[in-house]
Amino acid sequence: MNGTTEQPGPPAYEPAIRAMPMPADANQNGDIFGGWVLSQMDIAGGQVAARRALGRVATVAITAMSFHQPVLVGDEVSFYGEVVKVGRTSIAVKIEAWVRRGLSAERIKVTEGLFTYVAIGPDRRPRPVPHNP
Repeated sequence: MNGTTEQPGPPAYEPAIRAMPMPADANQNGDIFGGWVLSQMDIAGGQVAARRALGRVATVAITAMSFHQPVLVGDEVSFYGEVVKVGRTSIAVKIEAWVRRGLSAERIKVTEGLFTYVAIGPDRRPRPVPHNP
């Protein structure tokens, strides 16, 4: 495993997005910049939140961010998002990033965090999140 006491594998549901980092996304040591991973997580979380909000959302907070393992050039990175709380105008989404390296079938959890989004109306102001869409 990856040295942590995490679940044995990725979530059973489909990832919100998948991406493959390239050399331009890496630092001088060949590890992918945390900012690249963070931006992909925000995209994935935004997709999940927008589906729940039935419309536009904006990121308002990122909390409890943890990097467990490095992401390497060429890793297939899957970003899983799950709504964990819905407020009047906000949606909290837990995001997990899992990698598959090379041709290996093993999945490694590399990052997780809690992202909060607010539903945005046509006037670009917060709007209520629909009940049970």
